[in-house]
Amino acid sequence: MAQADPADRDRLIVALDVPGVDTAKAMIDKLGDSVGFYKIGYQLAYAGGLALVPQLVDAGKKVFVDLKLHDIGNTVARGVESLSSLGATFLTVHAYPQTMRAAVEARGTSGLKILAVTVLTSYDDADLTDAGYALGVRDLVEARARQALAIGADGLVCSPEEVAHLRGIVGPAMALVTPGIRPAGSAAGDQKRIMTPARAIAAGASHLVVGRPVIEAPDPKQAAEAIVAEIAQAK
Repeated sequence: MAQADPADRDRLIVALDVPGVDTAKAMIDKLGDSVGFYKIGYQLAYAGGLALVPQLVDAGKKVFVDLKLHDIGNTVARGVESLSSLGATFLTVHAYPQTMRAAVEARGTSGLKILAVTVLTSYDDADLTDAGYALGVRDLVEARARQALAIGADGLVCSPEEVAHLRGIVGPAMALVTPGIRPAGSAAGDQKRIMTPARAIAAGASHLVVGRPVIEAPDPKQAAEAIVAEIAQAK
């Protein structure tokens, strides 16, 4: 397969949803130069994975720290200050106004970009009702997107189903990062609002987060390269 354009390659974020640092390093070695952007979430972060962030950055990779911070403003700010020194590109917080405001103020001039999580892609309207929300998914996502834009967050994490609508609200500059990406033929797993890579890019997504379809593939590097090729074709 031809060498991918680095800009296309970096629109794929591979989720290192693995139980430990050694397993993560082995996967990174398998993927080689096919992947330039990695996500470290709860599972790996709580197993020592935050130490990988500066190592990956030093190796020329980008890192998305997906911790979905949400607490009182002071606690969120102190957490962001600590994380901003690691060199990551993205950090997630939940899209509550106080939380977003504290994170945006605390990032300072570090270059860390704050992504606001609108509504988790495993949620549908019934789940929001069960959780006590009066709004459905579409209305809640839109309300939180408008708040994030006003506060100065750098991007949103949203379902690919909401990308086109949100792009019209937030404009071209804001990052729209979409989990729930499943290449054709992949199992949906626990995601309810999913889309193929090509459709998500065409809808206006800036970055696609893909975990299991890559890291559980028989040939992870080939799986990643196929997604990057699909991204390139969909532009």
